[in-house]
Amino acid sequence: MQNLSHSLSLAPLYRHRVFQSTRKVDSHAQVANELSDHDLFWKGNDVDTVLFKAPIERLQIFMLKYGAEVVVRPNLFNGFALVHVTLSGIAEIEADGRKVCIVQGHTALIAPKRKVRLWWQAGSEQLILKIPLALFDEVGGCAELPSLFLLPEHAMPHWDMLMQSLLRVLTLPERHAGHREWISHFERGAVQFLASELAVAGGMRDVVVAPAQAIDDLAQHTVGAGKLQRLDALESYIRARLCAPLSLADLAHAAGVSERSLNVLCHQHHGMAPMDLLRNMRLDAVRARLQSQPDANITSTAFEFGFGHLGRFSAYYRDRFGELPKQTRVTTRVGKASSGN
Repeated sequence: MQNLSHSLSLAPLYRHRVFQSTRKVDSHAQVANELSDHDLFWKGNDVDTVLFKAPIERLQIFMLKYGAEVVVRPNLFNGFALVHVTLSGIAEIEADGRKVCIVQGHTALIAPKRKVRLWWQAGSEQLILKIPLALFDEVGGCAELPSLFLLPEHAMPHWDMLMQSLLRVLTLPERHAGHREWISHFERGAVQFLASELAVAGGMRDVVVAPAQAIDDLAQHTVGAGKLQRLDALESYIRARLCAPLSLADLAHAAGVSERSLNVLCHQHHGMAPMDLLRNMRLDAVRARLQSQPDANITSTAFEFGFGHLGRFSAYYRDRFGELPKQTRVTTRVGKASSGN
């Protein structure tokens, strides 16, 4: 079947670039601000993040590329669902225990109830449509959206035409009040189409699969659901003990694997050793404290989160965030002062 998603004209969306950055910290903050709060784990340093965003009326369209391979763990969506179209590369999405591989040109609806995790291949580009749940209610959609739904292949050409219509709305030189009715018609039509596909599929699918070749390709880059659960256990264990002295044996025990297997697992999924992951999570906690409490004592904060050597702590901090802790504190103070004026 012809891959229509690959031929979508994104020129109207490319007029609305939000930002482009080669810095991990900036990329994380900007995407969180525009889409939703999330944890972001980088595998590799080939960061070339670019985000485009365009509002229609009630829908929003995004195109996002990180450059490097990433694992994204968003907070639960608040009042919206996402439609995820892979424009290039491969993505894997796991929501509430169900998993789907999305290759180029394929589309999935995501509406998690408990947790969601995304893995994006290095260099992949994703087109994302943000839909208010209220719009599904208005068109008479499912009583409850599935956590994860892969759009069937027969529906993809029709969905691509609907997406192209929404993109063309962005080319209007000026939107008048009279446009709203027919723009709303396009938006409702897209949501109604998704609702009808869900109804045909019975709302939920017990098994979500991807093409065989995609699974073969993905196997070279990602880990299975059981290993994802081990990573979740590891990261939860670390977060609960950020100030405690932890050894590699402690981390391996928390993940339920050998030290050697944990090392392989962390390198596969985070691009770093387990103890480096521990250090980075502690650094993230220090930065979050300094940003939320700019008057916090840097030395005390470093000790609180497990850093006993201040010189190495400052070097680690600068390597991860591109600035010293005191610079973070000054920037935060200036920002708070400006917002208070």
